[in-house]
Amino acid sequence: MKAGRPADNRLLERFLDALWMERGLSAHTLAAYRADLQGLARWLAGEGRPGLAEARRTDLLAYLARRVAGGASPRSSARLVSSLRRFYQYLVREGLREEDPSARIEAPRLGRPLPHSLTEAEVEALLDAPDVASTLGLRDRAMLELLYATGLRVSELVALPLTRLNLRQGVVQVSGKGGKERIVPLGEEAAHWLQRYLDEARPALLRGRSSEVLFVTARGGGMTRQGFWHLIKGHARRAGITRPLSPHTLRHAFATHLLNHGADLRVLQLLLGHSDLSTTQIYTHVARERLKALHAAHHPRG
Repeated sequence: MKAGRPADNRLLERFLDALWMERGLSAHTLAAYRADLQGLARWLAGEGRPGLAEARRTDLLAYLARRVAGGASPRSSARLVSSLRRFYQYLVREGLREEDPSARIEAPRLGRPLPHSLTEAEVEALLDAPDVASTLGLRDRAMLELLYATGLRVSELVALPLTRLNLRQGVVQVSGKGGKERIVPLGEEAAHWLQRYLDEARPALLRGRSSEVLFVTARGGGMTRQGFWHLIKGHARRAGITRPLSPHTLRHAFATHLLNHGADLRVLQLLLGHSDLSTTQIYTHVARERLKALHAAHHPRG
């Protein structure tokens, strides 16, 4: 397929710069917008159709149809429609178009999937999996304990500065999506393992070097999200956990177990850093399914 037109590329970069300035979106989110719109631009150029700024509703529909025929999932198509709407709304707002060609294009309806979680026994097995007699095992135990105690996103965990941890007060200050700050309590167990990590493992890993991040690798640098995900999968295998896992498995377990033990949904929203309560409400479905399973297993007429 031909490359997109230079004018399309310049317009796309203007749009992405505006998004970053207005909304402070993450690099991951901006990369998703770029990939969606670059794909459209390349297709328009390859088909000899108008460029991004002049594309018609029929062009957008043809591109969507082509992607669906190529096996694109409903979720991928929904994300693409969202990208198109944001882009063409920007063009109209900037006076670069009179009408929005994506305005009457509907995204496919998606069922909201329930997040994969773990039972409390499985979480205990996962937390016990690292060999805490080793420096790296002690670090991994502290990371897993902190994740389960606070419900942090993995991206928040690996980027967490040392200065944001306050063991004396038993809290961690987190900079979440869009730069939103929140303070989350740690609990005694997580604080215990974090103190051991700070006293024993972190100095051994740094070997006299300095680092701003709390958790460091054997080379003394910060850990990546992918690197920690690899560690989680290894510890899960050692713990005998065979169910599907995601990088946010312990975040989901944190939320589900809190609700199972009576936590308020609004409090959970604050702890997770959700801007909208509707995002948090998915966990009520998880808790409801668990209650139904318990009823079926233990009630005489279940």
